[in-house]
Amino acid sequence: MAKRRPVANLLALAVLTVVVQRPMHPYEMASVLRARAKDQDMRIKWGSLYTVVRNLEKHGLLEAVESTRQGARPERTVYRITDAGREEAEDWTRELLSTPRAEPSAFEAGLSVMGGLGPDEVAPLLRQRLELLERRIEAGRADLERERREMPRLFLVESEYALAMREAEAGWVRSLLAELAAGTFPGQDAWRAYHETGLLPADVADLAERGRTDE
Repeated sequence: MAKRRPVANLLALAVLTVVVQRPMHPYEMASVLRARAKDQDMRIKWGSLYTVVRNLEKHGLLEAVESTRQGARPERTVYRITDAGREEAEDWTRELLSTPRAEPSAFEAGLSVMGGLGPDEVAPLLRQRLELLERRIEAGRADLERERREMPRLFLVESEYALAMREAEAGWVRSLLAELAAGTFPGQDAWRAYHETGLLPADVADLAERGRTDE
């Protein structure tokens, strides 16, 4: 079970892993995180950065070390990581690496209601997805090859993982498309007939009744 975090937003972890290098003000934190493309690795809402930083300070994971003002610019507070913040970042990283989480994707949500469309409509939609995946895979491979010449692998493993997951998804979609094209997907004829006639097959109708309550 995932541990309850004092500040659970993953942006908090990103901030802690940046500030561990040296004290920074929030604007600089955002600049460094953007430069490292952390918003591609984590779901980051930049508008919540200052709230996250304040919450980290509130829970003793960051502490303010100085405030500066240049001309008419707003005052900037520089924060450094505390010992508790360093421990939190390390413990959180251990958890993320060691413990699988159930994180349903938007694609899984789409697949779960795929039956709402007929197989003859689903197939071209999946082909469209596969084409986009293949383009992204090609671009990802090129980017990764270029990055490997510029930085250590330690800083590229998340890109390797993302590419591998995209390749696996493309392979799975390709196999599903092959089943639909060959007509070997189980129940495909009944699925198509439902969208042509509006009549549910008996076994599907039984499933549809599960969980029904009559007032």
